[in-house]
Amino acid sequence: MIYLDDMHEGDTSVLGPIHVTREEALDFARKYDPQPFHLDDAAAAAHPFFKKLSISGWQTCGYAMRLMVDEMQARAIQSLGSPGIDSIRWLKPVYPGDALTLESETREVRVSRSRPEMGSARRTYVFRNQDGEAVMTMEATGLFATRPR
Repeated sequence: MIYLDDMHEGDTSVLGPIHVTREEALDFARKYDPQPFHLDDAAAAAHPFFKKLSISGWQTCGYAMRLMVDEMQARAIQSLGSPGIDSIRWLKPVYPGDALTLESETREVRVSRSRPEMGSARRTYVFRNQDGEAVMTMEATGLFATRPR
């Protein structure tokens, strides 16, 4: 099991890849982000930025979450959830067929003063496509259990 005590500033990890499919992109867009450039090839081609069908930035966040949870489960990391995300930036479009890799770096680790059985780790994330281009960045804080005394 991995506890907050095992986390250190400067720790890095690389997760993935996770593969983006057209079917998942269309399904997500229909349900949660039905903008034309996420649903229709012609509308996407006419868009001044995307030029072809792109996936929702919120779906990209979902893929990042999937990789983070897979890592927590595989490594038995004692996660207690998160108080939130401080920033998300969508830097480049993500397209069906892309393979995304998530890089993370731990920036700060703190044990709670009022609840020493837990603490927080602040991390930065960079999602890259198969060409190594950064497509999304995120800063988030996670809550984790400390090693039982």
